[in-house]
Amino acid sequence: MPAAARPAGPPRRKRFGQHFLHDRRVAARIVRALDARPGDHLVEIGPGRRALTGPLLELPGCTLDAIEIDRDLAAGLRPAFAGAPGHTLHEADALAFDFSALARARGGRLRILGNLPYNISTPLLFHLLSHTDAIIDLTLMLQREVVARLAAAPGDGDYGRLGVMLAPRVQVQRLFDVGPGAFQPAPRVWSAVVRLSVRAQPLFPISPQFAAVVAAAFSQRRKTLRNALSQMLTSGQIVACGIDPGARPGTLAAEAFNTLAEAAARATLDRAGGEG
Repeated sequence: MPAAARPAGPPRRKRFGQHFLHDRRVAARIVRALDARPGDHLVEIGPGRRALTGPLLELPGCTLDAIEIDRDLAAGLRPAFAGAPGHTLHEADALAFDFSALARARGGRLRILGNLPYNISTPLLFHLLSHTDAIIDLTLMLQREVVARLAAAPGDGDYGRLGVMLAPRVQVQRLFDVGPGAFQPAPRVWSAVVRLSVRAQPLFPISPQFAAVVAAAFSQRRKTLRNALSQMLTSGQIVACGIDPGARPGTLAAEAFNTLAEAAARATLDRAGGEG
């Protein structure tokens, strides 16, 4: 049996950014990296043509929920899930899916995995971030450049908003790279598999202003904090946080952004009080 079979199936829908994994060796490596145990509640995002789904359905003692937006692909997947206890196919958009409700229905936290379409990977990661209380970890195939951003440290060229936003809640472990030939059709870029393990407790109490401050800081990453955050904080307020207003956002750790967010929240309250 060839390692890289190309199963027939419904045509690719370009609007979904589909690049189907077809290399069985890569699929097997992902399943091994998952290291699922009996009692795990697995969730596959975008099962597509079953490269990962088949091996996942065979794992003993695990539940499996698969989320597929493409109705034609879902129709092809449905027979594999029919009559299988603990296995459910959801014809739904992962960007709008309630992972917390699924965890409650399953009676335990979830382990997410999948080959994520490049065109929705960042918004989907932010959506999953809002459900981290319901998630143990995520084993994901992403564009290699996205994984580099997730794993980057302050001062690295790849360091940016995505990595900062995830840092308080997850630990990032880059597992291995995957070449374009593992997919049909082959993308123009390399992919990589990464594990995001949800922390038992966030690194720090996350300010409600954290996301807004990080987004503003990286909206034009070459700007200094003084300029990027001028609508939220004065230079003096940034200095009071122990941070140089002339620093670039790419040099700050996530906790420093949280300190700025706390200051921004206080400044908002002070302005509201003054106006009152």
